[in-house]
Formats: sequence, structure tokens, C-alpha cells
Amino acid sequence: VKEAVHGLLKPFVGRKKILFACRENACRSQMASAFAQYVAGDKIETFSGGTHPTKSIDPVMAKAMAEKGIDMAFRKPKSLDSAIFNIQPDIVITMGCDVECPFIPEVKRDDWDLTDPAGKPIAVMRNVCDQIEKRVVKLIGQL
Repeated sequence: VKEAVHGLLKPFVGRKKILFACRENACRSQMASAFAQYVAGDKIETFSGGTHPTKSIDPVMAKAMAEKGIDMAFRKPKSLDSAIFNIQPDIVITMGCDVECPFIPEVKRDDWDLTDPAGKPIAVMRNVCDQIEKRVVKLIGQL
């Protein structure tokens, strides 16, 4: 019985927890979290949050992600505090809000310093979407 329980729990116990953070949690961090879930499936846990979350995700971002086959309909912006409260991340990836995002001791951190595409034409959104997708694929490959 002990071996059976261990076998069932093993895939969940060792999963890396990744927190993607940006200012509003309406665009870049949402894209990164969605791509990470899409690419890695249940091999990781991913969360996103913002220092100043908005009321809803960016509709142009949702359209760009839909073009990639990823549905963002049920995603809602969350505060970074609530995201951190839910997990102790192994890695924090910030999207250019490095100074604003809180320091979490003993947690690996990287800032991707991506252009904020909010309010810009869809071509800019698609470009940032492509950049995030490539970085997420690389990140997942390094885990």
C-alpha cells in the first residue's frame, strides 16, 4: 500500500512552482502562465499575479492567445500577494517590473524585461506573445 501511495503522489510532490509577475496581471504574466501550463502540463505548477492588478485581462491579449490555440476566457487578474499566499514558488519570473515586485528570500528570480503591449496594436501583442512563448519553452526545457 505504501508503495502504491508513493507512486501516485510522486508526480505531484516534485513539481516546480513558477510564479509569473507583472504590474497589472492582465497581459504578460497571464500569457507566460498559460504557455507554461500548455507546454509542461502537470509537470509544474504555475501561478501569476500583479502588483496593481486590473479588473480583467486584456482582450487583445486574449485574441492573440486564441490564435495560438489557448483559451484565456476564465483567467482573471490577481494580486501578487494572493498568488504568493497560495504557493512558495521555486522560481519567480518578472516581466519588467523587477523593482516593483517583492523580493522572496531563497527563491530564484529572473526578469524578462518585456515591452508592455497593453493598449498597443495587435501586431505588438503578437510579437510579445511570440517572445514569451519562446522564453517559456526554454525555461521549461531547463527545469
